[in-house]
Amino acid sequence: MDDQRSASRQYSYWRYGDSMMDPLGPVAVISQQLQPELADSVNRKLRRIRQNFSNEFPELKKLPGYLRQDYEIEVDLQRFNNGEGQATLLESVRGHDVYIITDVLNSGAFTVRNNSYEPLSPDEHYQDLIRLLGAMHGLARRVNVILPYLFQSRRYLRTNRGSMDCGLVLRQLFSMGIANLITFDAHDTRVANAVPTKNFESFPTTLPIIENVLERVPDLHIDKDHFMLISPKETGISRAIYYATLMKVPLGTFYREHLADGSISKAFLGEDIQGRDVMIVDDMIDSSQTICECASYLKEHGAKRVFCAVSFAQFTKGYELVNQAYDFGIIDKIFSTNLIYQPRALRAMPWFESVDMSGYLASVIDALNHNSSLSQLLSPEQRIVNVLDRHNKRLAELAK
Repeated sequence: MDDQRSASRQYSYWRYGDSMMDPLGPVAVISQQLQPELADSVNRKLRRIRQNFSNEFPELKKLPGYLRQDYEIEVDLQRFNNGEGQATLLESVRGHDVYIITDVLNSGAFTVRNNSYEPLSPDEHYQDLIRLLGAMHGLARRVNVILPYLFQSRRYLRTNRGSMDCGLVLRQLFSMGIANLITFDAHDTRVANAVPTKNFESFPTTLPIIENVLERVPDLHIDKDHFMLISPKETGISRAIYYATLMKVPLGTFYREHLADGSISKAFLGEDIQGRDVMIVDDMIDSSQTICECASYLKEHGAKRVFCAVSFAQFTKGYELVNQAYDFGIIDKIFSTNLIYQPRALRAMPWFESVDMSGYLASVIDALNHNSSLSQLLSPEQRIVNVLDRHNKRLAELAK
């Protein structure tokens, strides 16, 4: 047993940069609320992570449930004709370290209501999550919730007489006994103050997005003379600052002023963009109107190419605006993670690039299962710098 613990700690230290204990228990992943392709990929990559290290440290294979073909636990999320639902576990989770992954924006999941198929709303997905927590109460060794898109994350402040919904969500989930809540690029991480003593973590998507941008636009020069980062609004500038600091490039932002007649005036603050490639970074695209307006301004003022990088691309009003912007050469590419449902029509668009996050999700699950420090995943700055250095060296060699 001592040998097993030693091997586990060595493996964990190498992968995550910090010592950690043996696995808490067998992993059980509930991912029926994800897009099927993403759920399958998370399962495969979790197995690959564990297969690689168990080959290096064979003692790991002796740990109960450590290496399995399938980590997914089947559940039945039933819907009745009147719209009510029920969650049933189809396999035992007793003694398991459970990870429920819920995509509340999964519009690809349907229910039959009034004799017609209707996509499940974010509220309905969230209630299914609550039902799952109720179904396994007292059975699992530990329950963790992964909300790739934090439910109600735009309602993180109390305004007028409105409810602070995101804070209510966090308090409800932790009151039901979950140990950890993981999300990605929360709209405003200050919402964690609603549960100050609980384990709430918001992971950045910066590293996989930058890796994909450099891979799919290999001639992109990341330096202060050729490239610039843009924030589409001043309230989201901290995200753009993070990108710009790591890339060592100038930063610009659009400042919005609400006028007395109800209209919004926009002003661009930043260096001259003439002849530079620019990348607009934000946490989400909703209707796509803001991103298209910003891209149009940048192109009119001399931007060479305009790229967009967001964590969650929703396109709630369709693709017409972006299609027009692409046809007129205003937007070149939009990069977005597959953490939320991506319709087949979106993935087929010539301007859209999907950033696969399944390996990242698998790594988060593996690290949490070992009670590891998450510092390498939460703060991947050095890995980002290494990626940028390799890209710049490759361009320098090609220029010789």
